[in-house]
Amino acid sequence: MRHIWDSAFGLLLVTGALLGATPPLGKLATEAGIPAMAWSFVISFGAGGVLLCVLLARRSSVGFAAPKLRYFIITAAISYAIPNIVMFSAIPHLGAGYTAIMFTLSPVITLGLSMLMGVRRPNLLGIAGISVGFVGAVMVATTRGEVGQPAELSWVFIGLLIPVSLAAGNIYRTMDWPDASTPLELAAGSHLAAAAMLLLGIILVGDAGAFKLLSGFQILVLAQVAAASIMFAFFFRLQAVGGPVYLSQIGYVGAAVGLAAGVL
Repeated sequence: MRHIWDSAFGLLLVTGALLGATPPLGKLATEAGIPAMAWSFVISFGAGGVLLCVLLARRSSVGFAAPKLRYFIITAAISYAIPNIVMFSAIPHLGAGYTAIMFTLSPVITLGLSMLMGVRRPNLLGIAGISVGFVGAVMVATTRGEVGQPAELSWVFIGLLIPVSLAAGNIYRTMDWPDASTPLELAAGSHLAAAAMLLLGIILVGDAGAFKLLSGFQILVLAQVAAASIMFAFFFRLQAVGGPVYLSQIGYVGAAVGLAAGVL
């Protein structure tokens, strides 16, 4: 485990594989009638709560100085709340596998933003690898969505908000990483901030009844919380070890896993 924690490639595989589990689990949730915002809340509150408990067990704390609060709030909005709501809203229209393909556009957008803003970027071989992955993703994305049902063009464009938001989050988290902050602390704080935003949104749109519905799918909720908690612990470590462009390539791994799970 220690070897994986210090290896950018190992972190990439673990994080990407767990990311790929999210669209299929979300598809099961949406088919059960759980609103997209409520399922996004499950992910953020579950992951944030578990990681906070880990910090407390280690006698660590989550700081609330102004730079960290800013980091928590901005990261929560552009990295979690927005892409998760869009993803779970798009899954019924595009399918879990097709929606997972949207993650593969994140590396290219992240690469472009990193070059534009002078943030860490890969060498020529890394750029070539990202380009090959992008071409492969486009080839898959030009096929159909659900079996026997072409992907709706309007929802394809809405789905593009996922990689754009993720890419912006990748760059922001590197540029504004608070000093003396650990990956677990930042993961817990930003997810709890996202949960607060989503809870407010659920109340405002009148979907509070969804929480009663969640109680009937305890195994599904526990599976999603477990996957999200482990993923985001590794996610922030990968951000620190590999940088924003390398981290963005979890989209390729996640899309492969999500596509395979969607087919199954």
